[in-house]
Amino acid sequence: MSIELVKAEFDDLNTILQMQKEAFTELYKKYQDTETSPATEKYEDILFRFNQPETTYYFITTDSIKIGVIRIVDCKDGTTRKRISPIFIMPKYRNKGYAQQAIAEAERVHGEQHWKLDTILQEKGNCYLYEKLGYHQTGKTEQINDKMTIVYYEKD
Repeated sequence: MSIELVKAEFDDLNTILQMQKEAFTELYKKYQDTETSPATEKYEDILFRFNQPETTYYFITTDSIKIGVIRIVDCKDGTTRKRISPIFIMPKYRNKGYAQQAIAEAERVHGEQHWKLDTILQEKGNCYLYEKLGYHQTGKTEQINDKMTIVYYEKD
């Protein structure tokens, strides 16, 4: 099954927030990262990012079903790395290659060079996915708590 990225509109923000909370609840319970977890964000957080001129939210869809979301930050100036933050697939659609397809499509739309993202170091599946797609660790990490470390990736 292939995916399509469908640009989200203002009226979609509540849907994005609800999907995000559901998608990240399991990780929140595992790591208890109250300050950084997308599961604890509020509508105002999504609205703030949505209104940034460099931000585009897309629904990841297959057969017109919204199975996830990807946010791209692209200043379009060539000097700043494009950023994926966040990307998520709803639990029942995971491990089917959809995230990989969504990232490839985002890179096709926004340009294949000069990307960055971050993820939880302890989530080996996420790290494997990004490395498989050509991202490499920058060496920068950030300890969030005693259970969780954020690791930073780039792709040139």
